[in-house]
Amino acid sequence: MIDRAATDLESARLDLPPPLGARIVLPHDFGRRFAIFADAEEEFDWTGPFRRDAIETSAMAALPEANARLVAAGCVPTHMVDWPIVDCPATAAIMQGMVTDDQCDIGTQLHPWVNPPFDEKVSDHNSYLGNLPVGLQHAKLFALTDRIEEVFGKRPTVYRAGRYGIGPHTAALLAEAGYRLDVSVRSLFDYRRQGGPNFAHHPVWPYRVSETLSELPLTAAFTGRLRRFPNIYEKSIGGLLARTGIIGRVPLTPEGVPLADALDAIRCLLDDGHQLFSLSFHTPSVVPGHTPYVRDAADLRLFWQWWDGVFDLFARSGVLPIRSGEIMTALAAG
Repeated sequence: MIDRAATDLESARLDLPPPLGARIVLPHDFGRRFAIFADAEEEFDWTGPFRRDAIETSAMAALPEANARLVAAGCVPTHMVDWPIVDCPATAAIMQGMVTDDQCDIGTQLHPWVNPPFDEKVSDHNSYLGNLPVGLQHAKLFALTDRIEEVFGKRPTVYRAGRYGIGPHTAALLAEAGYRLDVSVRSLFDYRRQGGPNFAHHPVWPYRVSETLSELPLTAAFTGRLRRFPNIYEKSIGGLLARTGIIGRVPLTPEGVPLADALDAIRCLLDDGHQLFSLSFHTPSVVPGHTPYVRDAADLRLFWQWWDGVFDLFARSGVLPIRSGEIMTALAAG
């Protein structure tokens, strides 16, 4: 007898665009929804080399207050915690406090260079988990997943690869570890020049990866007069065309994306009938000086103005917040 589940996992791939038949069509009464998946992580030098000892987590002290602003807007985020966050008693306690108060949900994010076991050389190539030997990927994923379960008393079921670093074996490993939803795919972006995956042809809609695992890509859109012709953007002149307003590529994040561009992208997606928006940011950005996106108080004001503007457009457009658990239920039924 053929083990259909095993066969399903052998063919499941997150690094390749899905077949059209994998699309999860949400029912009309699902409406239009948005969720926030935040990368809860350590602080490090974004311009320097990767380092195993860059594990400071001081910005986490400001996260409850920042998180409260998101909750006040009606959205309970899912914080994707990595090893330095969950392994530090102080930051784990901060996260646990928000969970206990029902102010956030917990998912997993894996930075391989700071996640044991440390059997690989630290390098740009190895910063993408999917580039490591499959046995080492397995060991790192299960070490982090088990640690999160130990600290928070519940096994995580939502996963994001740090640096979006998925590979050919990611889907099978996630299914084995008990994950139900992956949010690693950054649609429309190509990281091959850095040694990472290519998502240029991945869709923005959710899809089924295997019998138990679904994918919700980070939401992005092409904007401008030629947005219906994305191949134009790919032909090495995308930056020039974006500056002229002919075509642009806009991910839904306050980091490096002006509010006007984000609002334009949301309107384009709404015109296209898009139903489920996935937004993201890095938690160190809530304190100036830890990411290139929020260097000072002025940047932090823009960061929060971005959220205010996006929340306002969502409210006026009837786009309601949704939690990750509700998303998994809806996608499983789709």
